[in-house]
Amino acid sequence: MNNSLNTRQLFNIWQLEASTDIRKTFRTPGFVLPSLLFPVMFYIFFGIVFVPDENSAVSQYLMATYCVFGVMGPALFAFGADVAVEKDRGMLALKQISPMPIAAYFAAKVVTAIAFASIIVVLLFCIAITSGGVTMEFWQWIYTALILLPGVLPFCAMGLFIGLKVKAQAAAAVVNLIYLPMSFLSGLWIPVMQFSEMLQQLAKVLPPFHFSQLVLKIQGADIGMPWWIHVSVLLGYTALFGGLAYRAFKSMEVR
Repeated sequence: MNNSLNTRQLFNIWQLEASTDIRKTFRTPGFVLPSLLFPVMFYIFFGIVFVPDENSAVSQYLMATYCVFGVMGPALFAFGADVAVEKDRGMLALKQISPMPIAAYFAAKVVTAIAFASIIVVLLFCIAITSGGVTMEFWQWIYTALILLPGVLPFCAMGLFIGLKVKAQAAAAVVNLIYLPMSFLSGLWIPVMQFSEMLQQLAKVLPPFHFSQLVLKIQGADIGMPWWIHVSVLLGYTALFGGLAYRAFKSMEVR
Protein backbone atom coordinates (compact mmCIF):
# COMPACT_ATOMS: atom_id res chain seq x y z
CA MET A 1 0.00 0.00 0.00
CA ASN A 2 1.19 3.55 -0.77
CA ASN A 3 1.67 5.29 2.59
CA SER A 4 1.49 8.72 0.94
CA LEU A 5 -2.26 8.38 0.40
CA ASN A 6 -4.11 10.91 2.52
CA THR A 7 -7.35 10.33 4.40
CA ARG A 8 -9.56 11.71 1.63
CA GLN A 9 -7.88 9.55 -0.99
CA LEU A 10 -8.30 6.48 1.19
CA PHE A 11 -11.97 7.25 1.72
CA ASN A 12 -12.47 7.66 -2.03
CA ILE A 13 -10.74 4.32 -2.67
CA TRP A 14 -12.92 2.51 -0.14
CA GLN A 15 -16.07 4.17 -1.50
CA LEU A 16 -15.18 3.37 -5.12
CA GLU A 17 -14.35 -0.25 -4.32
CA ALA A 18 -17.65 -0.71 -2.47
CA SER A 19 -19.78 0.91 -5.19
CA THR A 20 -17.98 -1.07 -7.90
CA ASP A 21 -18.53 -4.36 -6.07
CA ILE A 22 -22.23 -3.61 -5.52
CA ARG A 23 -22.75 -2.72 -9.20
CA LYS A 24 -20.85 -5.80 -10.34
CA THR A 25 -22.90 -8.04 -8.07
CA PHE A 26 -26.23 -6.53 -9.12
CA ARG A 27 -25.30 -7.29 -12.73
CA THR A 28 -24.95 -11.00 -11.92
CA PRO A 29 -28.43 -12.59 -12.25
CA GLY A 30 -27.12 -15.92 -10.97
CA PHE A 31 -26.41 -14.24 -7.64
CA VAL A 32 -29.18 -11.65 -7.47
CA LEU A 33 -32.20 -13.81 -8.30
CA PRO A 34 -31.56 -16.72 -5.88
CA SER A 35 -30.44 -14.36 -3.11
CA LEU A 36 -33.60 -12.25 -3.33
CA LEU A 37 -36.21 -14.77 -4.45
CA PHE A 38 -35.48 -17.87 -2.34
CA PRO A 39 -36.18 -16.36 1.10
CA VAL A 40 -39.19 -14.48 -0.28
CA MET A 41 -40.65 -17.60 -1.94
CA PHE A 42 -40.02 -19.77 1.11
CA TYR A 43 -41.67 -17.22 3.39
CA ILE A 44 -44.70 -16.83 1.11
CA PHE A 45 -45.24 -20.60 0.96
CA PHE A 46 -44.43 -21.63 4.53
CA GLY A 47 -45.12 -18.38 6.38
CA ILE A 48 -48.33 -17.32 4.64
CA VAL A 49 -49.90 -19.83 2.22
CA PHE A 50 -49.65 -22.89 4.47
CA VAL A 51 -50.36 -21.03 7.72
CA PRO A 52 -53.90 -21.39 9.14
CA ASP A 53 -56.11 -18.34 8.67
CA GLU A 54 -55.74 -15.53 11.20
CA ASN A 55 -52.65 -17.11 12.75
CA SER A 56 -50.40 -14.09 12.35
CA ALA A 57 -48.18 -15.25 15.24
CA VAL A 58 -46.81 -18.05 13.04
CA SER A 59 -46.27 -15.64 10.14
CA GLN A 60 -44.49 -13.25 12.50
CA TYR A 61 -42.24 -16.00 13.89
CA LEU A 62 -41.33 -17.27 10.42
CA MET A 63 -40.76 -13.73 9.17
CA ALA A 64 -37.96 -13.44 11.72
CA THR A 65 -36.37 -16.80 10.90
CA TYR A 66 -36.64 -16.37 7.13
CA CYS A 67 -35.11 -12.91 7.45
CA VAL A 68 -32.15 -14.59 9.14
CA PHE A 69 -32.06 -17.24 6.41
CA GLY A 70 -32.26 -14.53 3.77
CA VAL A 71 -29.45 -12.30 5.03
CA MET A 72 -27.10 -15.24 5.58
CA GLY A 73 -27.11 -16.17 1.89
CA PRO A 74 -25.57 -13.00 0.39
CA ALA A 75 -22.96 -12.94 3.16
CA LEU A 76 -21.85 -16.52 2.51
CA PHE A 77 -21.97 -16.30 -1.27
CA ALA A 78 -20.50 -12.79 -1.65
CA PHE A 79 -17.42 -14.05 0.16
CA GLY A 80 -17.47 -17.81 -0.41
CA ALA A 81 -18.19 -17.97 -4.14
CA ASP A 82 -17.07 -14.51 -5.30
CA VAL A 83 -13.74 -14.48 -3.47
CA ALA A 84 -12.95 -18.00 -4.70
CA VAL A 85 -13.63 -16.98 -8.31
CA GLU A 86 -11.62 -13.76 -8.04
CA LYS A 87 -8.80 -15.61 -6.29
CA ASP A 88 -8.54 -18.26 -9.02
CA ARG A 89 -8.70 -15.65 -11.80
CA GLY A 90 -5.83 -13.71 -10.27
CA MET A 91 -7.94 -10.66 -9.46
CA LEU A 92 -7.27 -10.96 -5.73
CA ALA A 93 -3.52 -11.17 -6.36
CA LEU A 94 -3.80 -8.03 -8.50
CA LYS A 95 -5.57 -6.24 -5.65
CA GLN A 96 -2.78 -7.29 -3.29
CA ILE A 97 -0.02 -5.70 -5.36
CA SER A 98 -1.98 -2.54 -6.18
CA PRO A 99 -1.70 0.65 -4.06
CA MET A 100 -5.23 0.03 -2.79
CA PRO A 101 -5.40 -1.20 0.84
CA ILE A 102 -6.54 -4.82 0.67
CA ALA A 103 -8.91 -4.15 3.57
CA ALA A 104 -10.99 -2.04 1.16
CA TYR A 105 -11.58 -5.14 -0.98
CA PHE A 106 -12.95 -7.15 1.94
CA ALA A 107 -14.91 -4.20 3.33
CA ALA A 108 -16.58 -3.81 -0.08
CA LYS A 109 -17.80 -7.40 0.14
CA VAL A 110 -19.28 -6.69 3.58
CA VAL A 111 -21.05 -3.61 2.22
CA THR A 112 -22.44 -5.69 -0.66
CA ALA A 113 -23.71 -8.34 1.75
CA ILE A 114 -25.39 -5.68 3.92
CA ALA A 115 -26.91 -4.00 0.84
CA PHE A 116 -28.49 -7.28 -0.25
CA ALA A 117 -29.54 -8.03 3.32
CA SER A 118 -31.31 -4.65 3.48
CA ILE A 119 -33.32 -5.41 0.34
CA ILE A 120 -34.29 -8.86 1.61
CA VAL A 121 -35.36 -7.49 4.99
CA VAL A 122 -37.50 -4.77 3.40
CA LEU A 123 -39.13 -7.27 1.02
CA LEU A 124 -39.97 -9.72 3.81
CA PHE A 125 -41.24 -6.94 6.09
CA CYS A 126 -43.56 -5.68 3.34
CA ILE A 127 -44.89 -9.17 2.58
CA ALA A 128 -45.38 -9.90 6.28
CA ILE A 129 -47.38 -6.70 6.76
CA THR A 130 -49.48 -6.86 3.59
CA SER A 131 -50.08 -10.61 3.28
CA GLY A 132 -49.18 -12.19 6.62
CA GLY A 133 -51.15 -9.90 8.91
CA VAL A 134 -48.03 -9.26 10.98
CA THR A 135 -48.25 -6.28 13.32
CA MET A 136 -45.49 -5.08 15.63
CA GLU A 137 -44.66 -1.85 17.40
CA PHE A 138 -42.58 0.59 15.37
CA TRP A 139 -39.58 0.10 17.63
CA GLN A 140 -39.77 -3.67 17.11
CA TRP A 141 -39.46 -3.28 13.34
CA ILE A 142 -36.48 -0.95 13.79
CA TYR A 143 -34.73 -3.17 16.34
CA THR A 144 -35.32 -6.24 14.17
CA ALA A 145 -33.62 -4.55 11.21
CA LEU A 146 -30.78 -3.25 13.40
CA ILE A 147 -30.02 -6.80 14.55
CA LEU A 148 -30.39 -8.41 11.13
CA LEU A 149 -27.98 -6.15 9.22
CA PRO A 150 -24.83 -6.41 11.38
CA GLY A 151 -25.74 -10.05 11.99
CA VAL A 152 -24.25 -10.87 8.58
CA LEU A 153 -20.69 -10.48 9.94
CA PRO A 154 -20.16 -14.04 11.28
CA PHE A 155 -21.30 -15.41 7.93
CA CYS A 156 -19.07 -12.99 6.03
CA ALA A 157 -16.13 -14.36 8.02
CA MET A 158 -17.24 -17.93 7.39
CA GLY A 159 -17.69 -17.27 3.67
CA LEU A 160 -14.31 -15.55 3.44
CA PHE A 161 -12.56 -18.58 4.90
CA ILE A 162 -14.34 -20.85 2.41
CA GLY A 163 -13.53 -18.53 -0.50
CA LEU A 164 -9.83 -18.43 0.37
CA LYS A 165 -9.50 -22.19 0.87
CA VAL A 166 -11.73 -23.67 -1.84
CA LYS A 167 -11.36 -23.70 -5.63
CA ALA A 168 -13.82 -21.60 -7.62
CA GLN A 169 -15.45 -24.65 -9.25
CA ALA A 170 -16.38 -26.07 -5.85
CA ALA A 171 -17.06 -22.90 -3.86
CA ALA A 172 -20.80 -22.53 -4.56
CA ALA A 173 -21.41 -26.22 -3.84
CA VAL A 174 -19.44 -26.05 -0.59
CA VAL A 175 -21.34 -22.94 0.51
CA ASN A 176 -24.68 -24.66 -0.21
CA LEU A 177 -23.59 -27.79 1.67
CA ILE A 178 -23.00 -25.59 4.72
CA TYR A 179 -25.73 -22.97 4.26
CA LEU A 180 -28.80 -25.16 3.74
CA PRO A 181 -28.22 -27.90 6.39
CA MET A 182 -27.05 -25.29 8.92
CA SER A 183 -30.20 -23.24 8.29
CA PHE A 184 -32.48 -26.25 8.75
CA LEU A 185 -30.70 -27.55 11.86
CA SER A 186 -30.77 -24.07 13.42
CA GLY A 187 -34.56 -23.95 13.29
CA LEU A 188 -34.91 -21.37 10.53
CA TRP A 189 -37.37 -23.43 8.49
CA ILE A 190 -39.07 -25.35 11.29
CA PRO A 191 -39.32 -23.91 14.83
CA VAL A 192 -36.57 -25.39 16.96
CA MET A 193 -39.12 -26.29 19.67
CA GLN A 194 -40.45 -28.99 17.32
CA PHE A 195 -37.06 -30.70 17.14
CA SER A 196 -36.06 -33.72 19.18
CA GLU A 197 -34.01 -33.03 22.31
CA MET A 198 -30.82 -34.11 20.54
CA LEU A 199 -31.42 -31.76 17.59
CA GLN A 200 -32.29 -28.91 19.94
CA GLN A 201 -28.92 -29.32 21.64
CA LEU A 202 -27.20 -29.47 18.25
CA ALA A 203 -28.93 -26.24 17.18
CA LYS A 204 -27.42 -24.42 20.16
CA VAL A 205 -23.89 -24.77 18.77
CA LEU A 206 -24.80 -23.28 15.37
CA PRO A 207 -24.54 -19.52 14.70
CA PRO A 208 -27.87 -19.14 12.81
CA PHE A 209 -29.72 -20.42 15.88
CA HIS A 210 -28.26 -17.68 18.08
CA PHE A 211 -28.79 -15.09 15.35
CA SER A 212 -32.47 -16.02 15.02
CA GLN A 213 -32.95 -16.09 18.79
CA LEU A 214 -31.76 -12.49 19.05
CA VAL A 215 -34.32 -11.48 16.41
CA LEU A 216 -37.09 -13.54 18.02
CA LYS A 217 -36.30 -12.04 21.42
CA ILE A 218 -37.66 -8.72 20.14
CA GLN A 219 -41.03 -10.43 19.59
CA GLY A 220 -40.84 -12.32 22.88
CA ALA A 221 -40.86 -15.57 20.85
CA ASP A 222 -37.37 -16.85 21.72
CA ILE A 223 -36.68 -19.86 23.97
CA GLY A 224 -35.51 -17.68 26.86
CA MET A 225 -31.71 -17.85 26.78
CA PRO A 226 -29.93 -14.62 27.86
CA TRP A 227 -29.13 -12.26 24.98
CA TRP A 228 -25.47 -12.05 25.91
CA ILE A 229 -25.01 -15.78 25.24
CA HIS A 230 -26.26 -15.33 21.68
CA VAL A 231 -24.03 -12.29 21.14
CA SER A 232 -21.01 -14.09 22.62
CA VAL A 233 -21.47 -17.10 20.35
CA LEU A 234 -21.82 -14.92 17.25
CA LEU A 235 -18.75 -12.87 18.18
CA GLY A 236 -16.88 -16.10 18.84
CA TYR A 237 -17.72 -17.47 15.40
CA THR A 238 -16.74 -14.16 13.81
CA ALA A 239 -13.37 -14.20 15.58
CA LEU A 240 -12.79 -17.90 14.82
CA PHE A 241 -13.47 -17.72 11.09
CA GLY A 242 -11.93 -14.26 10.82
CA GLY A 243 -8.73 -15.68 12.31
CA LEU A 244 -8.80 -18.72 10.04
CA ALA A 245 -9.39 -16.49 7.01
CA TYR A 246 -6.50 -14.24 8.05
CA ARG A 247 -4.16 -17.23 8.24
CA ALA A 248 -5.38 -18.50 4.87
CA PHE A 249 -4.82 -15.07 3.33
CA LYS A 250 -1.32 -14.78 4.81
CA SER A 251 -0.42 -18.22 3.44
CA MET A 252 -1.45 -16.98 -0.02
CA GLU A 253 0.87 -13.99 0.37
CA VAL A 254 3.77 -16.31 1.24
CA ARG A 255 3.18 -18.41 -1.88
